[in-house]
Amino acid sequence: MGLSLALELERRGASVTVVERGAPLSEASTAAAGMLAAHDPGNPPELMPLSRLSLALYPEYLARIEALSGVAVAFQTSSTLQSVSEAGASNILSADALERYLPQLNPSGLQFLHLDEHSIDPRQLAPALLAAVRATSIQLLTHTAVRRVRSTSSGVDAEGTSWTHSAGRFIDCTGAWASATSLLPHLAVRPVKGQMLSVRLPSDLPLQLTFRTPHLYVVPRTSGPNAGRAILGATIEDVGFDKSTHPADISSLHAEAAEFLPQLGDAEILETWAGLRPATADHLPLLGQLPGEPNRMLCTGHFRDGILLAPASAHLMAQVAMEEKLSIEIRAFSPARMMQSHN
Repeated sequence: MGLSLALELERRGASVTVVERGAPLSEASTAAAGMLAAHDPGNPPELMPLSRLSLALYPEYLARIEALSGVAVAFQTSSTLQSVSEAGASNILSADALERYLPQLNPSGLQFLHLDEHSIDPRQLAPALLAAVRATSIQLLTHTAVRRVRSTSSGVDAEGTSWTHSAGRFIDCTGAWASATSLLPHLAVRPVKGQMLSVRLPSDLPLQLTFRTPHLYVVPRTSGPNAGRAILGATIEDVGFDKSTHPADISSLHAEAAEFLPQLGDAEILETWAGLRPATADHLPLLGQLPGEPNRMLCTGHFRDGILLAPASAHLMAQVAMEEKLSIEIRAFSPARMMQSHN
């Protein structure tokens, strides 16, 4: 979110400094599976306009990253098989159609839709995005924590252990850590842990699409440095900032994937990891100004859709910061709703 927004602001002529408490893109950005899941039935309906905008912006977003970095980030897949539980849902695939899309699938009694939906590899996107930022005038301060932010008559002062930076605007893009970094006790953004694994795709399962149920996804890497593997995930755990992985949970994910795609049962596990999704109570992001502090803003709380929503969130928050007309209405994502619920 932070680097994508920095590029949007820099393109508009702003002088931008990104302050990163650790290494850039080392948290949720590279832990994600990379599904651009705008039509996931589990998404809140209020998210759809933002999702549609982001999908429309994605080609331009990737093209600008390539122009600045020299690295092309390709879409990995272009379709998804999505399970549905609603009786009588329209466009349910017939057994014959399902077999044509994925002959190796054991449906296990579930019904499926075919969605036109892309995925990308966040571990391919991340270094390209970082290289793009470094090719601009954006100042990137790594391993630098913000300890205090204070509104002034002309903007904001951000302070660290041994530094102070004055700016016209301050935008908090710290994801699951936003409750602490915003220094607002009523701002409830919590980490939701997801354990995941990657496996080597067997030769008899040349997977070219994403498979998803409410509790499982299998996302293949079809090109680039990680081609030939698939990402399996993910748990949903409210356990704070714990990023440990547990063999029992990994085995359970692997076994569930093998129930639907038996060839995955003996697939070699290449890696296991966990990431922290930034979640709000209503599972909607926080985009906009803090009430009473127009020069302090939030861009966080994207839960499971950070990769999907990065282009639109960056685009809209740049419009807010530069006082431009908004491309879509973002009132549903206003940080003010947190204050209202707190009061």
